[in-house]
Amino acid sequence: MSNAPAAAKAKPGKAPAPAHRKPLKLRLKENWQLYLLLLIPVVITIVYKYGPMYGIQIAFRDFKASRGIWGSEWVGFEWFERFFSSPNCGRMIVNTVLISLYSLLWSFPVPIILALALNQLRFHKLKRVVQTVLYAPHFISTMIICGMLRIFLSPSGGLINLLLGTSIDFINQSSLFRTIYIASGIWQEAGWGTIIYLATLSSVDTALYEAAKVDGASVFQRILHIDLPALVPMAVLQLILSASNLMNVGFEKIYLLQTDLNKAVSDTIAVYVYEQGILGAEYSYSTAIGLFNTAVNIVLLIVVSRIAKKASDVQFV
Repeated sequence: MSNAPAAAKAKPGKAPAPAHRKPLKLRLKENWQLYLLLLIPVVITIVYKYGPMYGIQIAFRDFKASRGIWGSEWVGFEWFERFFSSPNCGRMIVNTVLISLYSLLWSFPVPIILALALNQLRFHKLKRVVQTVLYAPHFISTMIICGMLRIFLSPSGGLINLLLGTSIDFINQSSLFRTIYIASGIWQEAGWGTIIYLATLSSVDTALYEAAKVDGASVFQRILHIDLPALVPMAVLQLILSASNLMNVGFEKIYLLQTDLNKAVSDTIAVYVYEQGILGAEYSYSTAIGLFNTAVNIVLLIVVSRIAKKASDVQFV
């Protein structure tokens, strides 16, 4: 029959073509609403992320605002050579890497541990109260956090010194700066970091817990064999994202807590870029340092992604 349905003419047993193999025009026609929504973040990303990359070239020029970017003299790698030959270059790189590594080492497992502990609470009201208390520090601004640290750690009347019966100037102690920075960061962000892990645990099939209870599994065994495997992909993703920002140590807190006495361990690349670029108006020099920072982060992102793929068979990049 000439007017038979198209489905009747199709060969029996032949599956329809996968969606990704359809022509682009057909996919655009069928899902134009989704592509229209996708266009909005794409345009925003191009305008605000890729557009400013036009100015990266001033890292290779002797930029003069009066001449503009194209009118400024091309100097090649002169600014990179100046940075690597500066006497404080090695110290800044070491401080940046150490603070980042120590922060990652101590702060990364804390949200996972808190999420596992909160997931075991069966009293929902208590769980909400604990979550609110843990989340609250995240909403305190960095400036207020640094002010609180200076008050609590003050050698004259500070809460910590009153409890210890001492008069130690903690902020100006170079040996304590990293500890103060990391500990305050854990207190401020650990609770907020549990949100994504709790959301992951909420998607675990409750039948797995019931079956484990029937088999006589303890709470620790359920955490070890059900909760932790469910968190592995998300933990790997968070590790990759953290590693990609290894060289981007938080500028605000370090700058606000930095003093002449602790500068030996608090002098990082981010602070140096601010001092040279904003305070010193060395725009080309600071851009070159920032570009070096970004290049290192990209390499770390790729390396950690490859290691994570081999170690846990999970890859996102």
